[in-house]
Amino acid sequence: MVGVPSEISGEAAFARLFQLGPDGTEYRLLSRGGVAASRFRGSRLLTVSPEAVARLAEVAFAEVSHLFRTTHLESVRAILDDPEASPNDRFVAMELLKNAVISAAAQFPSCQDTGTAIVVGKKGDRAFVDGDLYDALCTGIARVWQTRNLRFSQMAPLTMYEEKNTGTNLPAQIDVEAVPGHALDFLFIAKGGGSANKTFLYQETRRVLEPDRLLAFLDEKIRTLGTAACPPYHLAIVVGGLSAEQTLKTVKLASTRALDTLPTTGDITGRAFRDLAMERKVHALTRKLGLGAQFGGKYFCHDVRVVRLPRHGGSLPIGIGVSCSADRQVKGRIDSNGVWLEKLETDPARFLPTVELAAATPTPIDLDRPMEEIRAALSALPVAAPVLLSGTMVVARDLVHAELAKRLAAGEPLPAYMRDHPIYYAGPAKTPEGFASGSFGPTTAARMDPYVPPFQAAGGSLVTIAKGNRARPVREACAAHGGFYLGSIGGAAAVLGQDVIKSIELIDYADFGMEAVWRIRVENFPAFIIIDDKGNDFFSTMLG
Repeated sequence: MVGVPSEISGEAAFARLFQLGPDGTEYRLLSRGGVAASRFRGSRLLTVSPEAVARLAEVAFAEVSHLFRTTHLESVRAILDDPEASPNDRFVAMELLKNAVISAAAQFPSCQDTGTAIVVGKKGDRAFVDGDLYDALCTGIARVWQTRNLRFSQMAPLTMYEEKNTGTNLPAQIDVEAVPGHALDFLFIAKGGGSANKTFLYQETRRVLEPDRLLAFLDEKIRTLGTAACPPYHLAIVVGGLSAEQTLKTVKLASTRALDTLPTTGDITGRAFRDLAMERKVHALTRKLGLGAQFGGKYFCHDVRVVRLPRHGGSLPIGIGVSCSADRQVKGRIDSNGVWLEKLETDPARFLPTVELAAATPTPIDLDRPMEEIRAALSALPVAAPVLLSGTMVVARDLVHAELAKRLAAGEPLPAYMRDHPIYYAGPAKTPEGFASGSFGPTTAARMDPYVPPFQAAGGSLVTIAKGNRARPVREACAAHGGFYLGSIGGAAAVLGQDVIKSIELIDYADFGMEAVWRIRVENFPAFIIIDDKGNDFFSTMLG
């Protein structure tokens, strides 16, 4: 074997790439029905009914839309207990905990973007589904999106340029791997678009594999994540990979903590491992960025996972991704003892503080005054100041902005509602019975960036509300036209739906469905000043 070191020649060269340790997950029994154990020629076999699979998928996505892992909520509570946390860190953390409490009641999902349904599975070679596994999983997914207050987010391409919402939240992403054994194991992930958009692949060279150079590279790239995906994040970094797609899949799994039991050292076989020292260095780096839990502080990330993979000698892929404040994943298992689902936290209220903690003190802003007076009140406050908004907002996002841009180009004025009220970029989930609105959190602001300069020049969009950072032309337009951009708290959509939004009225573009224009009345809507009328920008100050 020319060119192959003797110590890895022969059968010793073969080793599993992902050598995971024992699964310490705590499961609860859903059912003992739909599974049958038997033996054939001395081997144990498992036969599973399609309905057992469908029911597991249905319950998994129903629960993960409303409940979190206990460890995630412990991380959020730790922000409140940290004397080094900024007032804005604590303000956001408190809203996230309140959001978890409301969501746990199973009426309002934790995020209005209830996500793409992703299933990562391992099917034992002695486990048999008495039907089509793919169809069974899709059946369960379709049930939960049809029967819960969840938003349909999947767009079917009719042509290269025309799309239509599928109305089912299908298709799902389903990846099932064949493994030895007589069980079915699943990881169910609800992945929102904003969080998925913060997944990046970089094709680098061996040159970056030097301590100072790699850390500098990661520092630069982590800054580009911004806050549009609703931090604090569970940050995942993967260095290496036998292909680009393997690198990015590993990023996704690491961000869900599915690879936590990997070895912590490498060996000559090329096995994957976690680099704990690098995790500590990167975590420390994120705490110095200044972005904090969305509006300044140290809690940009809850934690960091760094996985090192083998690579082709001529290729060095590096992947970065996050799981956001809507940290939604749950494990499921079907074996001879029944159908099992990972236990999630059903009592998030126990993480609320029993005494009031120091946090940012917001300034009330009356949105029912004339736009000139609203802007004057905002102009008296510094960037990063928290505010509580009460009064009338108009909700409009991508499709509406595109149509209004066409009207402007044709010489028509903007509608009065775009000039007279703050514009909230958002798209609600379904409305629970007895409430004015469903979960109604902010959309990523950057998607509307190209429209802001011409709209402000025409007297509209002078106060906009969304999440994440914005491009320089928006900052310049605000300085030129006396505009403002306010950051809403990403990840607190259930709080807004239940407690803040008091009424909602359809006023334009009804055929756009969820993306129509809505007039809403809010009471104590929390936000922060990000860009002011003087051209100051919180994010440009933090990111340089």
